Amino acid sequence: MKNVPAGLLALLCATCSTLALAAEADPAPDGAPPTLSDIIVIGVTPLPGANVPLDKVPAAAATLSADDLARIHSVSILDGMAQRVPGLALSDTQGNALFQDIHYHGFTVSPLQGTPQGIAVYQNGVRLNEAFGDTVNWDLAPEVAINRLTLATNNPAYGLNALGGAVTLEMKNGFTVQGGSAELLGGSNGRAQGSAEFGWQSGNFGLYMAAEATRDDGWRKQSASDVERFYADAGWRSDVAEVHLVAAAARSSLGVVGPTPLEMIQADQTSVYTWPQTTKNDSGMLALNGKADVAPGWSIQGNVYGRHLGQKHVDGNDGNFEGCSRRSSYGGQLCLEDDAFGTPAGGKTTAFRNQFVITDLAGHTFAYDGDANYGTLDRTSTDTTSVGGSLQLTSDRPLMGLPNRFAAGGSIDHSDIRFTATSTLGVINPDLSVTTQGDAADDIAGAGLIIRTLGNLGYAPVWLSGTTDYYGAYVTDTLDLTPALSLTAGLRLNVADISTRDRSGAAPELNGDHRYTHWNPQAGLTYQLGGGFSVYGGYSQSNRAPTPLELDCADPLRPCLLENSLVADPPLRQVVANTYEAGVRGTQGVANGRLDWTVGLFRTDSDNDIVALASSIQGRGYYTNVPSTRRQGVDAGLTFASERWQVYLNYSFVDATYQFDGVLASANNPSADDNGTITVHSGDRIPAIPRHQVKLGGDVLVTQEWTVGAAVQYYGSQYLVGDDANQNAPLTPYWTMDLRTSYQILPDIQVFGGINNLFDRRYASYGTYFELSGASDVLGRQLSDARTLTLGAPRTFYGGVKVSF
Repeated sequence: MKNVPAGLLALLCATCSTLALAAEADPAPDGAPPTLSDIIVIGVTPLPGANVPLDKVPAAAATLSADDLARIHSVSILDGMAQRVPGLALSDTQGNALFQDIHYHGFTVSPLQGTPQGIAVYQNGVRLNEAFGDTVNWDLAPEVAINRLTLATNNPAYGLNALGGAVTLEMKNGFTVQGGSAELLGGSNGRAQGSAEFGWQSGNFGLYMAAEATRDDGWRKQSASDVERFYADAGWRSDVAEVHLVAAAARSSLGVVGPTPLEMIQADQTSVYTWPQTTKNDSGMLALNGKADVAPGWSIQGNVYGRHLGQKHVDGNDGNFEGCSRRSSYGGQLCLEDDAFGTPAGGKTTAFRNQFVITDLAGHTFAYDGDANYGTLDRTSTDTTSVGGSLQLTSDRPLMGLPNRFAAGGSIDHSDIRFTATSTLGVINPDLSVTTQGDAADDIAGAGLIIRTLGNLGYAPVWLSGTTDYYGAYVTDTLDLTPALSLTAGLRLNVADISTRDRSGAAPELNGDHRYTHWNPQAGLTYQLGGGFSVYGGYSQSNRAPTPLELDCADPLRPCLLENSLVADPPLRQVVANTYEAGVRGTQGVANGRLDWTVGLFRTDSDNDIVALASSIQGRGYYTNVPSTRRQGVDAGLTFASERWQVYLNYSFVDATYQFDGVLASANNPSADDNGTITVHSGDRIPAIPRHQVKLGGDVLVTQEWTVGAAVQYYGSQYLVGDDANQNAPLTPYWTMDLRTSYQILPDIQVFGGINNLFDRRYASYGTYFELSGASDVLGRQLSDARTLTLGAPRTFYGGVKVSF
């Protein structure tokens, strides 16, 4: 482990023989460690109910309990997942702990519009991937209300987007939680956080309510966050049926200023580039779910739901403007730089140049001011209303006299989308803020007006409506051929209908109707070797349809301001992923405790993968299919739990590569050719995915009242986004260590505290490239390094109190 101090490395090595992580076991209700008789079961379908013992599942899976998430006192469930789940890494693209990307086995799920998504997320069977871009807004997930989180690898039963796997959130209710608790904490950078939950049961009725709120100023400038979440569940159950009415609401305001040029970071680590950059979310959901026994050994589960998301994003950017050429019809007026678009056949004709003049919505042009630092305030508004339902039949009745677990189901998800995007002309001030009013802006012709280019290139207001209809039907079965050998087989049909319409009347190229259909099979075997050992192997297939965002932003000659304008819709093909897995795992009694361990191999080959490529117009890009990609590697881990110890260790190797030879756009890459392209060769690593991961940590009960815990994470090097040809130096490997402790003052009162990034390591978890000349003009000094990075948070402290009642 390069860059790890010798003393810490020695401590890690000395601890490795006893620490652990594999498939997580929930602790027994009384707080004692799980016994060897405990059977770990996981869901194998989006709807709860189709539960199979882990040792009969021909794939890898990891689970986190409510205690696993709660003990680290994070602002987000993402930190708990990063510490405990093998093969999972976070990428802080936007510089905000509530707005991070998850990379699992080389696939991504992100809240950032413009990120190709490859993981499905469900909450009690309700799909959380948003319809417009398949994004997942982790800041809206009610962490305190999560009973168990499961991350399973590629399984077609989970429907669209489960290329790399699926995250399922099983929520608490009045039958699983009785009593209440409240927690308050404060910490570095103005962090204030509180949560409360209450569960109650009376006979057949149960009620659960939870609320949480967080305020954090952020350690960087302009990166404050404010989040409130509420969750409630009213339930009724009898001996044969159970029904729950669920309500959830959340709002957030996030400062997501993104990466900063390296030379600015070297002068001030808290610095940010042009701002504001904020995202505001408002969401609400109502769901009715239930299950019932319909015959001996047969049960039915189902849900219906309605969800709404309102999202507004404001982004201050460099305008990439210049004076129109005298060889156009608009010499001396304000134009968009045309260098990004190359030279068409016949040269830069007058007609070609005329496309780039900036106008307002009425067609008026503006005089160019050579002394102005032009910028734009780019605004987007996304309003999505989704309704849907699922129905599932399960059985544990024997088949041909053999033990069997069967599930068949279907789902319908419909979404109505309204998307608006505009760019307003403004100026970049000395503090790098972009404003459209004030002394500097008042001197600029056109400041405060919504703009476009005459050819709708680069700048084009968008008023879009759309619908998505996703249909799914699946069947899966696990049959015990012998007491030791189990066979799993399954099949799912996915159908996606996507329709988009231009509401402005000026952009008919946005109109489109698309249908994607695919059958996805699954098959695998598990074998119990005895003594707690088992082996597994399997194959599965999954697909992902392009989203409305991707379909309407796929033309390299009309790049979009991702998070902003859409411009054209050349057809994209759906992605199909084929996953192969094999591994060995076991459970043994060791030193009055339980040891769970696993070693698993995986390979996923994807055809027609969708990637996002950058334009030389700063902040813009487009989507395209690439022929094939491969993600492969190994996960290995241990978990040990006893009455006084709960510790873990895991290692993952993720090799994510392109499997084709071809040319991709990467205009700001310093190794790009004169056309702004790079040549990718088969075997080149996909950027933003660290190859090596090591995770080590646990908790020890020092006395009956005092607990101490720690977590160490190490991530290997990764290439910067845009360096798909691996021509430049990657990001430096990094490691961090967190400490935590808690003390039970009274049976119902606990105090706790912690230090994150104990050794104050300075590292970057995300990097890409930017246009040097434009930034140099804005900053008023010459820059020479095209790298722009998002640093990890420095050392921070927190402390608080928890009261149970």
